[in-house]
Amino acid sequence: MRRVLLGVLFLLVLALVAAAGLGYDYLRFMDEPLALDETQVYEVPPGSSVRRVARDLHEAGWLERPAYWEFHARVEAESATIRAGEYRLEPGLTPRSLLALFTAGRTVQYSLTIPEGWTFAQMMAAVRAHPQIRQTLDPAGDMEIMARLGRSGEHPEGWFFPDTYLFPRDTTDIAFLERAHRRMVEFLDAAWAERQEGLPVESPYQALILASIVEKETGHPDERGLVAAVFNTRLKRGMRLQTDPAVMYGAGITSGRLRSRDLRTDTPYNTYTRAGLPPTPIALPGGASIRATLNPADTDVLFFVSRGDGSHHFSTTYREHREAVIRYQLGGDASRYPGSRR
Repeated sequence: MRRVLLGVLFLLVLALVAAAGLGYDYLRFMDEPLALDETQVYEVPPGSSVRRVARDLHEAGWLERPAYWEFHARVEAESATIRAGEYRLEPGLTPRSLLALFTAGRTVQYSLTIPEGWTFAQMMAAVRAHPQIRQTLDPAGDMEIMARLGRSGEHPEGWFFPDTYLFPRDTTDIAFLERAHRRMVEFLDAAWAERQEGLPVESPYQALILASIVEKETGHPDERGLVAAVFNTRLKRGMRLQTDPAVMYGAGITSGRLRSRDLRTDTPYNTYTRAGLPPTPIALPGGASIRATLNPADTDVLFFVSRGDGSHHFSTTYREHREAVIRYQLGGDASRYPGSRR
């Protein structure tokens, strides 16, 4: 009987030693870096189990003991939260931090920059050309886009906030557009709530239209408040805006200079032939232009003319403006002056 008890005790000691060794091996494995010599990108397919992911990583040669990793995931009760997507696996990553990466969903992010002043057409060309954005929209369905955004029948120009957006691979085009549209709506509403009193624009949409003109007319960021002041004052006084970018938008001119006949050709966007605002924005205005439009500089300037270096000369009287046009655009030759274009 004694020999039996000793045998059982011996086996128990062996089991404890083996368990301790196994535990040590497990803990060592969880905190040792994966077998990665360089950065790798791994995709967790939708619906993947911990076992499948562990097997894939083992077959790739990156995860030495997949059973340990699967055990850890199940013990931590995190296996159900592994998120699908692309992940960047960096050298030095441990099995423990790998699981944290997957459960946090820190996927590889791609980017698309929408510059301030782009038109809706330019933005859509960039969205459709991005290799990591999944195309679901009809290329000719601009109005479908607005319907999907809950603004059926509205013109899409101006309604998307310029910014750099980060997103995972296979983001849909409509998901990207929803995000940019939501940003614009939220920003515009917040800026409208903080607007100056007595402005000539009567709604957030009118502010968006005017901000798009300010965006296209502004060469230097510090001039936005002055440009906005010119147009706000002109609207208050019933003067025509006389802004070339609006004329170009209405005529479908994307580059080059306007001709005299372009200024005489009447369109809804010709602010030389028509008073008031154009019917829609002419571009995607950035946040700074929206803020400047709703909080313009406190000044009486009514005219501005390009100096040829991206900046403008601002004038409060027609006579001063005429002299500035002769100086900066006509080389000092007063005989070439055709009259004010502002």
